[in-house]
Amino acid sequence: MATGKTVMCSLSQLRPLTCASTSASRLVPQPPDLIKWVTREGGFVHRAVKITQLDSSNGLGLVAKEEIPRGSDLIVLPHHLPLRFTSLQQDPSLLHHLARQVPEELWAMKLGLKLLQERAKVGSFWWPYISNLPETYTVPIFFSGEDIKNLHYAPILHQVNKRCRFLLDFEREVKRALVSLTPDKHPFGGQEVDASSLGWAMSAVSSRAFRLYGEKDPNGIRIDIPMMLPLIDMCNHSFNPNARIVQEQDTSNSRMQVKVVAETAIKEDDPLLLCYGCLNNDLFLLDYGFVMHSNPYDCIELKYDGALLDAASTAAGVSSPNFSAPVPWQELILSQLNLAGETADLKVSLGGQETVEARLLAALRVLLSSNVETVQKYDLSTLQSLDAEAPLGVANEIAVFRTLIALCVIALGHFPTKIMDDESLLKQGASGSTELAIQYRIQKKSVIIDVMRNISRRLKLLSSKETATAEG
Repeated sequence: MATGKTVMCSLSQLRPLTCASTSASRLVPQPPDLIKWVTREGGFVHRAVKITQLDSSNGLGLVAKEEIPRGSDLIVLPHHLPLRFTSLQQDPSLLHHLARQVPEELWAMKLGLKLLQERAKVGSFWWPYISNLPETYTVPIFFSGEDIKNLHYAPILHQVNKRCRFLLDFEREVKRALVSLTPDKHPFGGQEVDASSLGWAMSAVSSRAFRLYGEKDPNGIRIDIPMMLPLIDMCNHSFNPNARIVQEQDTSNSRMQVKVVAETAIKEDDPLLLCYGCLNNDLFLLDYGFVMHSNPYDCIELKYDGALLDAASTAAGVSSPNFSAPVPWQELILSQLNLAGETADLKVSLGGQETVEARLLAALRVLLSSNVETVQKYDLSTLQSLDAEAPLGVANEIAVFRTLIALCVIALGHFPTKIMDDESLLKQGASGSTELAIQYRIQKKSVIIDVMRNISRRLKLLSSKETATAEG
């Protein structure tokens, strides 16, 4: 993706939304000092906080120049500094009309429209902030076609293609809406808006915005809206953060302010870290453009499919699997698990906090049991719990675990490369989006292997108990 670097030298004095560039630098070569801007506008920045280049892959971030005590205010933004955009149903403006065309799952594009408008506006209040934003983003919509394929994982390929299609379609929608508008009515100052600039704006928001409480609705309840938080959004992510975001009422007025507070004592030269959320690597890569190694929330998405489970059970040596043709009482339980019926949700997962998605585990236990009376002794919550030790009997649980291990083997087989092949490619010097794609698929395969190890340990323990019981 390409974006502008400087103010366009033309009679219109417009800042361009796109131009040819492959640099990973900020929008302008020497942007305004962001810390000075925040403090000048009534905000607060701790004297020990500084902006620095962390490394070639993480870009700019915030670090401590000296030790900062726990509980210290690190950054405080008054109400008027965050960049926000509420798409009101009754607002007749063109920008709001366009925002209402964006599906809720791509919420970042709504605020992205406001960001593009402010980027194009000469004298924008937010220009000191916007000029410090990156020119490019490492999200997959800007990967080459080859590197998108290199992800090797169908669910994320579907999401990348879906977002790319949306941007191309939305470009046409925007251009239709902007045709023949005079500059004074044009929301982007007369500049052309294309899929590239829309993608830049959507990526800037998805990778930097936080969903916080906004204004109150007519019932007095604060509405959760995305906001871009100048300077605060330069904190990188960690599942073990040393800082957190707090919203509180400004003592000088009734408006909310946003603060970053030190959650722990922060040592000199340590980066300031926030938790972006308990997300899997699909969302981290799609929205933020990075991959978390050993992510405890990462998982593998599968389609619940009777034929696939029959194949896994057969490969595991389980006799007479019944997944493709469940009997009526089993079909009823599958419906209760939302794995059967017209509105069934057939997406199931392995990995993450559950290890095995609860619905999948219950389905395996039920369909590998032939005793309806035994199954009816337990509620769904028990059947869905991996901590419930062999509720339908040891033999049933062993068959379930063996089927799960075989399912993992099948899932691994869908990847055309092995982890050692991927690691070899990284050692050869893969970089940029190629490196990200390889790291992503390594982590996906690692999730499957971790699930196999977990289930294998449980199977070994269960088998040893069965043997001890038989010998006793």
